[in-house]
Amino acid sequence: MIQRKTILVAPLNWGLGHATRCIPIINELIIHGFNVILASEGAALQLLQKEFPKLETITLPSYNIHYPKNGKHFKISMLVKAPHILKTIKEEKKQVASLLKQRNIQGIISDNRWGVRSKKIPSVFLTHQINVLSGGTSKITGAMHRRLIKKFSHCWVPDFSGQHNLSGKLGHTNTSSIPIQYIGPLSRMAVRYLPKKYDLLLLLSGPEPQRTLFERKLINEFKDDARVILMVRGVVEEVENTRQYGNIKAINFLKTEALEKAINQSDIIISRSGYTTIMDLSSLGKKAFFVPTPGQYEQKYLAKRLKDKAIAPSCKQENFSKEKIKEVAFYKGLQALENKQDFGELFSLFHSK
Repeated sequence: MIQRKTILVAPLNWGLGHATRCIPIINELIIHGFNVILASEGAALQLLQKEFPKLETITLPSYNIHYPKNGKHFKISMLVKAPHILKTIKEEKKQVASLLKQRNIQGIISDNRWGVRSKKIPSVFLTHQINVLSGGTSKITGAMHRRLIKKFSHCWVPDFSGQHNLSGKLGHTNTSSIPIQYIGPLSRMAVRYLPKKYDLLLLLSGPEPQRTLFERKLINEFKDDARVILMVRGVVEEVENTRQYGNIKAINFLKTEALEKAINQSDIIISRSGYTTIMDLSSLGKKAFFVPTPGQYEQKYLAKRLKDKAIAPSCKQENFSKEKIKEVAFYKGLQALENKQDFGELFSLFHSK
């Protein structure tokens, strides 16, 4: 009997996007006969535990990244946390070295966890950011990130390589020094042709305190609105629970199948312009209005790119009002993109040793 190979999948706990885009990869690994161990911490690990209750999970040290209330201070906040992040990377490497011996792990897929890697086995870095945008320091942060990526044996970018792509300059570079493989957009969602139930879906995500600040703003804007509105708060807790804010039905979180259904039943989505959210909404061909997280240059870039292409409108959080939603009618919406990736071929690298 052939022993199944064990793959460690470790997404960053920075909002829920890194964890959710790993879900289709985890499903494909299981389909292709791999044993999967999940590793993360905080809400990201909680989400994966709910999605895959039968899989073994391991808690990793936390990068403990939080957004300041004033997004303009984000770079300063990251600079202050740099020593802690470097310490966490070292702790991750030690823990992974121990896990390799204890669990006989034969492959790693790390979604933006820089310390989850090993020179002894194939180690994949999953990212859509070959270039990290940080305003005037983008060249420096991009070079630093690529230097970290080079420590991995493979780099998977969840996007198309050609002109018709979702990540733009974030995921595309002229450098040939990184072993990049474009694997197509990743989404746990599929189109379902269901009757419309919600006029608006308010889809929250991302780290605190900006998630809460955005939630409060949306509640203030829409609590007296006459439309049928569902809010998914993006807060992973032990059980799902609902609240009512005027005409808004708010639920703390939804697992994949229920969220997929809710998005398919919704006319317009209001959300952050995180890359995973864009991949999900693209896979479903939805109309959306984006509000980038203050201080996050990546989300600002993605929102502006979609706006410039007349795909989806957007604005700053401080300028958002429910009147802005009228702009959606003048944009074509996200177009469904089909990913024909052969996952059996993609995973062949784990059979190389």
